[in-house]
Amino acid sequence: MAFETLFEKYDRLVLFDTETTGLEFSRDEIIEFAAVVVESRGGKAEIIEEYDQLITLSPGGFVPAQIEALTGISNQDIRERGIPKARVCCDIARMMAGNTLLLAYNAHFDLSFLFYLLLRNGDPTILKGKDKLDLLTVYKDRRPFPHKLCNAIDAYRLGDKVVNSHRAIDDVLATVAVMEAMAAER
Repeated sequence: MAFETLFEKYDRLVLFDTETTGLEFSRDEIIEFAAVVVESRGGKAEIIEEYDQLITLSPGGFVPAQIEALTGISNQDIRERGIPKARVCCDIARMMAGNTLLLAYNAHFDLSFLFYLLLRNGDPTILKGKDKLDLLTVYKDRRPFPHKLCNAIDAYRLGDKVVNSHRAIDDVLATVAVMEAMAAER
């Protein structure tokens, strides 16, 4: 992995992604949260944890048909495998503790939803003071439009290594690969 220089400043990197019921962070909900925790071990960056959980919806909440079609996540999936929001918030707090850099592709979107999840069910102050890196912004500085994650995967010829499936864990792993490709490009 090509993250080693980041460990000159940070003890841990957390790359994360969300799948949501819509685009309005103050109204819609996260239905899937995934993260990869990276730490330096013996001078090399290593993934020490992969986290991927479906999250229960608030009473009356549901997965809209267009979101189910996009993600493959159904209301039944959420009912059967979703875990409580408070538990996810505790897991997130644990992963993001300490001197941690938060990374995401289109970070503003995911951070907005994450803030509201933590505000309602956990402690949003865990985000305070954390440096954040939006890999979409980095990609925009290097490549012409379009700038979606699938475009970055194609630009770096990663299609045989990763999947852009609109599932949070696949998108996190794709983001890790894109970040490695960007680091190698410099």
